[in-house]
Amino acid sequence: MKRLSITIITKNEAGNISECVRSCRFADEVVVVDNGSTDDTVALARAEGALVHEMDWAGDGPQKNRAIDRATGDWFFSLDADERITPALAAEIRAAIEHDGIDGYRVPRISMFAGRFMHHGGWRPDHTRRLARRGQARYTDSWLHAHLGVEGRTGTLRESIVHYSYRNLDQVLQKLDRYSSDGAREMQARGRKGSLGGAVAHGLWAFVRTYVLRGGFLDGRFGFMLAVFNAQTTYYRYLKLWLMQHPPMAANPAGSSIDELASRQGE
Repeated sequence: MKRLSITIITKNEAGNISECVRSCRFADEVVVVDNGSTDDTVALARAEGALVHEMDWAGDGPQKNRAIDRATGDWFFSLDADERITPALAAEIRAAIEHDGIDGYRVPRISMFAGRFMHHGGWRPDHTRRLARRGQARYTDSWLHAHLGVEGRTGTLRESIVHYSYRNLDQVLQKLDRYSSDGAREMQARGRKGSLGGAVAHGLWAFVRTYVLRGGFLDGRFGFMLAVFNAQTTYYRYLKLWLMQHPPMAANPAGSSIDELASRQGE
């Protein structure tokens, strides 16, 4: 029987980590790589039987690869702290890793937005590669939202990961700010250029793509909310990129009068 490791990266996930690790008890080991949590994440993970390694932050992809490197199973499943593995998915994973000839699997995911699970707008089935034969897969080096690359044949599972991504509006707003900032830094590192017009155009396109082309309107009012969220996240990502490349002047440079500052702002 093949051994399975489940890998999780964390920071300040005390509200999630216990249930997350409990959903992984069917595996042979659970490996947590924590990045300086200041809450009870580490203690709670260990209390549930996880093997915890405390490390600095290296970016989403490199951090997930660190967790994979510390796993000992024949296969690994990469899970986020706000995700859960259902008993049906656990049984399917156990069966899948016994098959020869396949080195990785895509898994569908059902995600929550402001307390409601979404079925359209590009959020369903939301296939993501998570299960792979150890030694045959690595995450990209992306700072945010890295992707798992698999060497060899891949298959697709039927059962879904349950993703408690945005439990309430406060989380929606917090993640909008964080994701747009991280995305802007990543684009800047890749040499992308930003503009105000580009920010507006990309934001509008994100709304149309989510609400119209991907059927977000079928989720009713929450589908509209999701489309607005995607538009805002995209707009602020490109706006922040532009501002990084055109930083505003200091409030009052030494020796500058108010009239001089106003004159410069109008240039």
